[in-house]
Amino acid sequence: MVEDKNKDYKSLRKVTGRTADLKKLAETCVCFANAQGGEIIIGIEDKESVPPEIQNIEQKIINDVVKKLRGLTDGVGIVNPEIIRHENGGEYFILNILPSTRTIATTSSGKVFIRVSDNCFPVGNEELTDLAAEKTAFQWEIVVAHKVPLHDADQSKIESLMYDLKTSDKVSGFIKSKETKEVLEFYQLLSPVGYLTNLGILWLGKPQQRAALSYPVTVQYIVYNDREEKIRKSDWHFHLHNPKELLQEIEKEAVELTYSTELPDGLFRKRIRQYSEEVVRELLINAIAHKKYTISGDIFIEVYSDRMTITNPGGLPLGITKNNILHERHRRNPHLIQLLSHLKLMEGEGSGYDLVFEKLARDAKPLPEIESTFTKVAVTIYSGSVNPEIVSILDYIDKHFQLTQKEYITLGVIATEKKIPSTQLSGKLQLNQEDKMRSWIGTLIEKGILISRGIKKGTEYLLNPELFAQAKLNITPSLKTIEPHKLEALIVEDIRLNGESKLSEIQDRVPEVPRGDIQKAVYRMVENSVLSTEGAKRIVPSTF
Repeated sequence: MVEDKNKDYKSLRKVTGRTADLKKLAETCVCFANAQGGEIIIGIEDKESVPPEIQNIEQKIINDVVKKLRGLTDGVGIVNPEIIRHENGGEYFILNILPSTRTIATTSSGKVFIRVSDNCFPVGNEELTDLAAEKTAFQWEIVVAHKVPLHDADQSKIESLMYDLKTSDKVSGFIKSKETKEVLEFYQLLSPVGYLTNLGILWLGKPQQRAALSYPVTVQYIVYNDREEKIRKSDWHFHLHNPKELLQEIEKEAVELTYSTELPDGLFRKRIRQYSEEVVRELLINAIAHKKYTISGDIFIEVYSDRMTITNPGGLPLGITKNNILHERHRRNPHLIQLLSHLKLMEGEGSGYDLVFEKLARDAKPLPEIESTFTKVAVTIYSGSVNPEIVSILDYIDKHFQLTQKEYITLGVIATEKKIPSTQLSGKLQLNQEDKMRSWIGTLIEKGILISRGIKKGTEYLLNPELFAQAKLNITPSLKTIEPHKLEALIVEDIRLNGESKLSEIQDRVPEVPRGDIQKAVYRMVENSVLSTEGAKRIVPSTF
């Protein structure tokens, strides 16, 4: 079974006998309560999909577990579970943890945790204010702040939404078979008593109803010239559009985001958009989907001569940082995201940054720069490719190999850098374990696309020159990828021509070679008596 932000599996041994650890289980309960609630399935091991066939559970065990957990937590709602018998005969039970909408859930010892993706993170004292703000943001969608009945909504928007849902292949037949009112209730657009929720007004309301929301979606689009002087501005402040219509209006108006660049491609020219259509849409929809609707602030789209920055109100959700955004998943507005996903407007399963990273990597563009504060998130992407030759390399690989998304992202990073140590590659891929790196390198070495040098933490990855020689790509050689023995010969020749030198002087004369590589080569040659040192800093050849 797969754990996620709303589901966790625990062995029955975690709640009974000598191996029981109810304090740890209480922390998991607090995690879910401070996020968006969830299920703790007890009686199924983490890596199993079914309970043991001979496993029987007494009601007394469940009652004792619930009683003890309630004593070990504060502000946590645990719905009384029932014993479930699997078709294999084994039994298990589920603890349903309700989201704590008005208070911060804690353990009885005062510890605070929050669920992000499939992990629990401790919340420090300095982060409690952020958590309190997040909790209001979590619940904004389903609140009925204005008693707007369904018949007062914009009927054309209801019809349009129902058509889009019924024609979407991401919506199940079960949902499509429901009546309009039931569908709207399923997507939390309509409350059980028949009034539009905040999310319902945002999507189905009339302009004056949408304007009455505390902080509806407002967008400013600003274009600057080379001197960063404002030359054009458009804005959407009139609450005329729901999120889908707003996205379409922005894409129609933002012509600067559709510009492309021509690059040589053999005898022909290849046009590459300065900003990939998929990247632009994903970042725009992310700004709308992850906006904090409980604070004031516009979404800004700022276009400069070499870059674009999208800023939306509210920092990254608690537990998400610019250094783990590629891997962690956390939804601030889960019902809005589900709707956008089912309408095929966004990825839906997470932040969508894996798609952004992949598209940028395929076009040999720098990875996004992300800035997050308590009040805003700003994402910057650049219009130009790092190197037109790299685009040719990636285009050749795309035509001749089938790679996974992870492999494309890894390949793009390595191709852009030409050569990169494993430690730096881990940093760019936001990885913290060596075993995770293997899944990102994937089959790139097996297929001869990459080669590696060194071992363990000294490993370096670079493009395989033999592959591109076979492909007859007209690639300019680079000293950055020079082999160690050739670099040593180059250093000896440099000293022969220039005489005794400081290490820094050698580095200045071959600036294309990474300084760390020169330093390692010099130290290695001194150790092997190919070079020797004179005084504290001078390097001379041992013999010519």
